[in-house]
Amino acid sequence: MAAEKKAMLGHKVRRLRRDLHLTQAQMAEMLAISPSYLNLIEGNQRPLTVALLLKIGQTFDVDLATFAEDDEVRLVAGLREVFADPLFDHTDIKNQDMKELAAVAPGLGQAVVTLYRAYLEAREDIQALAEKVDDRDRQHPQAAGQQFAQDEVGEFFQDQNNHFPELELAAETLWFDGDLDSADLYGSLARFVQKAHGLTVKLMPVEVMGETVRRYDRHSRRVLISEMLPPAGRTFQLAVQVALMRHRDLLSATVEKATMASEDSRQLARIVLAGYFAAAVMMPYGRFLEAAKSARYDIEVLMHRFVASFEQVCHRLTTLQRPGAKGVPFFLVRVDPAGNISKRFSAVPGFHMARFGGGCPRWTVHQAFRNPGQILTQLMRMPDGINYFAIARTLSKAGGWKSVPRQFALSLGCEATQAHQLIYADGIDLAGAQATPVGTNCRLCPRLDCTQRAFPPLNHRLVVDENIRGLSSYIGPPTG
Repeated sequence: MAAEKKAMLGHKVRRLRRDLHLTQAQMAEMLAISPSYLNLIEGNQRPLTVALLLKIGQTFDVDLATFAEDDEVRLVAGLREVFADPLFDHTDIKNQDMKELAAVAPGLGQAVVTLYRAYLEAREDIQALAEKVDDRDRQHPQAAGQQFAQDEVGEFFQDQNNHFPELELAAETLWFDGDLDSADLYGSLARFVQKAHGLTVKLMPVEVMGETVRRYDRHSRRVLISEMLPPAGRTFQLAVQVALMRHRDLLSATVEKATMASEDSRQLARIVLAGYFAAAVMMPYGRFLEAAKSARYDIEVLMHRFVASFEQVCHRLTTLQRPGAKGVPFFLVRVDPAGNISKRFSAVPGFHMARFGGGCPRWTVHQAFRNPGQILTQLMRMPDGINYFAIARTLSKAGGWKSVPRQFALSLGCEATQAHQLIYADGIDLAGAQATPVGTNCRLCPRLDCTQRAFPPLNHRLVVDENIRGLSSYIGPPTG
C-alpha cells in the first residue's frame, strides 16, 4: 500500500512542470512520452514508474530523494486539526477526503489550513477585545499578526525540512575566507570582521547594553556585544552579525522563495536564517555530524567540543538533513513554565506538534521544571500508534541579580526506531511496552481515559452525569 501511494506523484509532476513554465506537450516531448500519458500521470490515474522518475531527475536536475518524499503527512495532519473544530461537527468529512485533497490539490489544502489559522486569530482578537471592553481597559490591543508571522516562518522552515544547503555552504566558505580558528572562534571572527569589513568588535558592560545582547553601531563602525552573554552566546551573536552584513542578499533570496504574506514575516525569517548561519559556523556540518555520531549524540560532549550551549547543540542536531549525509531526524520543542511553545522544529516525517493550543501534560518536557538541570528521558506513544523517544532538560537565561531569569524546558526527540543511536536510550526497552501515551494536545487527543484532560476532545460530545464523578470532569461514565 505504501509503495503504491509513493508511486502516485502526479501532483508533484504537475507542480514541477508549472514551476518550469512548461506545457504538458513540452514536458512530454522532453521525457519522450505522449502528452496523454503525462496527463494521466498528473491526474494520478497512472503511477510514476521508476524509469520515468529517473528520467525526470536527469532531465530537470531534480533531487529524487526530495521529489519522491511523501510530504502529504503534515498537510493531512493540519487538515485533521482544522476539521476537528466543532465548527465542522455537522459535516461528513472523512480522513480519506482529507488524504485525497492533500494528494490531488495540496495548494488548496494548505489554503484551507491558512484560512483556518486566520479565522482562529480573528476569533482570539475579538475575544481579547471583548475582554478589554468588559474590563474598561482603554489600552490599545496588541497588534495582530505577530503570532501569525512566527507561524508563517515556522511553516517555511518546516517546508524546507529545517535544512538550507546554501547557508551551509556559506558557513563552510567563511572558515576558509576568514581563516577561522576552532580554538578561538570568537577571537578569529572578530579579527575577520575588522579585516574584511572595517568593524571593531567590543564587549560592553551591562550598564551600557541593558537588555540588549548585540548592537550594530553603523556610525562608529562597531559591533557591540553584551558582557552578560556566555562565550557560546557571544560567538553566536557575532556570527549572526556576519550573516546580516556579508550574506544579506543570500538571506533575502532564500526568504523570497517562501512568498510570505507580510514584511514582518520576511524580516523575522531573515533573522532566523542568520541564526541558522551562525550555528553552521559554530558547528560546521561535516565535523559536527561526525562528532555527533561518534559521541552517540551525547549533547554535553558536543557542547564542550564545539563551545556551544545545550540549546544551540540541540537546535543544530535538527538541521542535519543533507542528502547523502544525514543525521538522526530529530524534533525539538521549547516551552516556558506556562506551557507556551516558543520554538519548534521537526525533521521527523509524520510527527505533528499542535499549532493551535498548548501541549500534552504527559510529555516529560513539562516535568523538567521539577528537575532543573537534569536530563529526563521518555518513551512515548502518539495516538497514531508510533513510538518516539525524547529527552528533556531545563534552560535558564539569567541576567544580573535584579533581572528576572527566563526559564524554559527543551525536548529533543526522534522515532523510537532511531533511538538506539542515542546514548540516552541505553538500557531502555524501545519495543514500546512501557511507552507513555501522549497526545498532540487535549483538544486533538482521542484518548477518553486520560486522567489529565484539561478539555474534552473536539470531535466528541461532552457527556455530563451529575450522579457520577470520575478522576477528571472530562472522563465520561463507563458505557459497557
